[in-house]
Amino acid sequence: MAFEISSTQLSDILLLEPRVFADERGFFMETYQSRDFARLGIPDNFVQDNQSGSRRGILRGLHYQILNPQGKLVRCIVGEIFDVAVDLRRSSPTFGRWTGTYLSAENKRQLWIPIGFAHGFFTVSEWAEVLYKASDYYNPKGERCVLWNDPQIGVQWPVPAGESPLLSPKDQLGLPLAQAETFD
Repeated sequence: MAFEISSTQLSDILLLEPRVFADERGFFMETYQSRDFARLGIPDNFVQDNQSGSRRGILRGLHYQILNPQGKLVRCIVGEIFDVAVDLRRSSPTFGRWTGTYLSAENKRQLWIPIGFAHGFFTVSEWAEVLYKASDYYNPKGERCVLWNDPQIGVQWPVPAGESPLLSPKDQLGLPLAQAETFD
């Protein structure tokens, strides 16, 4: 397998660390291999790639789609982010819990976030670019957002003391978990 797999605080969220082959010319690594990923339960039918760029202090999320729900394979290809997943599956023993990890161009890690989770990230570096594969198409009618700082969830974002994250108007209107549509 081209990846070392680490578990997270939520058993369905996987941290993938690629084998990196480096020499004086640079490096090479596989970022996706359908056979290996299928063994891990990660789909091989990604239908959409998305990329975003954000400056330091930007917080995006916590996003999910209730229609056309998406699994996401997330990596940071420039800079560094703190990436978060929140379990929104009511039948799950970890409903409402979160896990977070740093993804960066330097550590080359990827995070697998299956259907049923909200996703968000905070930009730690001066600039970061995030690339992720999605298992279904974006559907604006099904887009939802959980409040980034909902005390019921309690995400410990690495926002520097005395600062506030920069949010889009849409993300400022995120709902508390108690009022959000969730999954069975």
